[in-house]
Amino acid sequence: MAKTSTITIRTDAETKAEIEYLYGRFGLTVSDAVNIFFSKSLMEHGLPFDMTIPYNQETLDALQEADDIISGKVQAKAYTSLEEMHADIDALYDDDEDGDA
Repeated sequence: MAKTSTITIRTDAETKAEIEYLYGRFGLTVSDAVNIFFSKSLMEHGLPFDMTIPYNQETLDALQEADDIISGKVQAKAYTSLEEMHADIDALYDDDEDGDA
């Protein structure tokens, strides 16, 4: 199919230079890469990748801790009552206010 239509994309100069360098390493022009993206979008009937919000480090650490607990690498803290758990949480916040945690 002949390429007869033009699409103009605006971006900052730094992004343009970085993307030209990146695609150039694959032997592609930006135009080639955009056409690949369009073709893949048509095959997928949508965006050809998942749209997600990247995790921050705190979330990644919490996920790792959960994996470690599940795998038995870390012993999870257990409580015998809701009051005991609340007291432990309150102590954490008290330590935060003192600058200890």
